[in-house]
Amino acid sequence: MPASVPGTVKVGVLNDMADFSEPDNGGVIPSDVTGWLEREIGVLHEAGRLSATVEFVHAYGLGLPSGTAEAVERAYRQLADAGVALIVGPAIGDNALVATPLAEQLRIPTINWAGAERARGRYMFHHQVGSHEDESLVMARHMAGLGCKRLAVAYDISPIGTRHLKYLEDEARVLGIEIVARHGLSPLAEDAAEAVDALLEDGPDGFVYLGLGVSAPAVARELSADGWDGPNIMNTAGLRGYHGDFARACEGWFYIDMHSDTNTTLQAQMLLLNAPRQHALAVAKGHDIGRLVAEGLARATDLSREGVRIGLEQVKWLPAAEGYEGTLLGFGIQDHGALHGRYLVVRQWLGGETREVAL
Repeated sequence: MPASVPGTVKVGVLNDMADFSEPDNGGVIPSDVTGWLEREIGVLHEAGRLSATVEFVHAYGLGLPSGTAEAVERAYRQLADAGVALIVGPAIGDNALVATPLAEQLRIPTINWAGAERARGRYMFHHQVGSHEDESLVMARHMAGLGCKRLAVAYDISPIGTRHLKYLEDEARVLGIEIVARHGLSPLAEDAAEAVDALLEDGPDGFVYLGLGVSAPAVARELSADGWDGPNIMNTAGLRGYHGDFARACEGWFYIDMHSDTNTTLQAQMLLLNAPRQHALAVAKGHDIGRLVAEGLARATDLSREGVRIGLEQVKWLPAAEGYEGTLLGFGIQDHGALHGRYLVVRQWLGGETREVAL
């Protein structure tokens, strides 16, 4: 394989989320990873490991739950028609499931950065920003560690919420935890009074929220109004605490995050960028997905879609900025999940700030 394939390669960026920019996050648009891709590609250009010129092509389709699956499919086909050799996105699990059969049908290597383990295939690669399957195990074990024996569960009626619920139920059974009540709600719910009141009737000693997170503040507000003082935990929906008033609304909640204060790869990147603590998640996630793309292109046998697919499968055993120290980044011939090791971290929102929970 040549050390560096010259030429020009088009990389598509599929944005399936609503763009937003807020003063408290430095104007960062979380749904756009282009800057991170450019940064890591630039590193390999400077090192002489990548000589190809990379041209970015963007497509936007507001996906589920606020938008539609059709919008995601339309955006994906737009990138395909533009002749891209690689697509980065979608970012939401429901939409990654929409894109997966398209990647297989059109044979375009694609890296989604969502939580759906089922969004993998020969051409669909998965950078796990959370996991519908793994997170629920971590949550169940954390609640067991707190002594909880009776859980109440509020979950989104969506592929994300129901998938989380299945794996939570399975792990709870193993741990001897009873799920005494479960209640589904709309992923866009703004009022959760009926759901929370019903869940508390069965006398739980722990509370769990599973979903995308749009409905989580409504659940949290109603719990507070009902005087709930037991432990509560949510999946990576808690990552929404990095923007807006979510962290205040979910004060005291444990949640699943993707970064650890102990990760030396992340610490080095934070120092290099002179980034504030509140940007740690963005740095960890951006560095890792950027590096996957850059390394995949550098290792490609040629700049065709098939060549890039093969290149991605050669990315192995890189230190990840996400997860605990020792988490590794890479793929394999039949391993299209990027993160290996303890990549999920339990943290808690306290006083509007995220705090890592000791193992």
